[in-house]
Amino acid sequence: MDKDTFQNITPWEAQVNTDNKTVSINYNKIISQFGCKSYTKDLTRKLEEFSKSTAHFYFSRNIVFAHRDFDILLEKMKNKKIYLYTGRGPSSESMHLGHVIPFQLCKYFQDTFKCPLVIQLTDDEKFLFKNQSLEESMKYCKENMKDIIAFGFDPDLTYIFSNVASAHLFEKNVLKISKSITLNEACKVFGFDMNSNIGMINFPSKEIAPCYASSFDFLQKGSMCLIPCAVDQDPYFRLARDKANILKEPKPTTLYVSLLPDLKGVNKKMSASDNTSSIFLTDTPAKIAKKIKKYAYSGGKETLEEHRLLGGDTSIDIPYQYLRYFHTDSSELERIKEEYEKGNMSSGEIKNICIEVIQRFVKEYQERRKNVTDEVLDNFCKKL
Repeated sequence: MDKDTFQNITPWEAQVNTDNKTVSINYNKIISQFGCKSYTKDLTRKLEEFSKSTAHFYFSRNIVFAHRDFDILLEKMKNKKIYLYTGRGPSSESMHLGHVIPFQLCKYFQDTFKCPLVIQLTDDEKFLFKNQSLEESMKYCKENMKDIIAFGFDPDLTYIFSNVASAHLFEKNVLKISKSITLNEACKVFGFDMNSNIGMINFPSKEIAPCYASSFDFLQKGSMCLIPCAVDQDPYFRLARDKANILKEPKPTTLYVSLLPDLKGVNKKMSASDNTSSIFLTDTPAKIAKKIKKYAYSGGKETLEEHRLLGGDTSIDIPYQYLRYFHTDSSELERIKEEYEKGNMSSGEIKNICIEVIQRFVKEYQERRKNVTDEVLDNFCKKL
């Protein structure tokens, strides 16, 4: 990235401030700015030793790229309980591929360690921050809850809730957190100003509260919180770590995943606001194929002759980048990378492979989603 190119990474925006589709988000710069640590192969080795199983491919492909205290959590897990925390801001009726990554990582940890998972739906946030009615937020919330359940979480170990319906259950911690954060501090961390409504200013306390086990009466006191999430959510959890001592709770541990780029280039993350730059979990096979063929930015050369000679650039090729996130066969992924970079595989061929992989993932997901009834949802919304 050019030194004069800026990038905005906040809970509400994640992009490089350039129209150049080949300039990607600089994750080393994020690590430096946010003050988190780079994720290393040694951590994966320790994770696999402790779990006695192979880690999710997100780790080996550097999709998990940064953390806060994951090394400490791995040591303390031998003697202390952990729980998982993640969430979703319901701003559309359907989730897209970019939303999948943290939930897949949570499922891996729940399956591996049989630990509780709490999932917060911030329907209040989308009403306060977006041009969205409260009724719309609550409607999207119910559908997104079902979307999340379809990832295959254990109903006996998962509690999913909306802030509008259930935030009062941890109001004591919300009050303690709110009192500990000055307006000046909130403005610095979240960029609030004189035009921000007072609901926006109070909201972060609600996203921070589930970081502490004492917010839930069904969790063991002093349990350590592990938060697999996209890196744009870091401001909340930096603050949660700063305030942990006030609530006499362990600091939450975070694992940060890189942001799935949108179809049109690596310079910004996938967003539900642009239908042509996103692949939704409700898209048909035909729609998926059309979007990838028409909109997916290619790292191939302008002519086939030039491509055969010089090869493609996988670092900016959207079909390859999507394969990094969704192709489950790492050896096959490496073969595709080599063939494309040598010029033996064309842009059309790698797009076709990407289409097949994404179609299969979405089809399998949609089959599970059909089985998530209101009764199933009610079961997940009961406290553990």
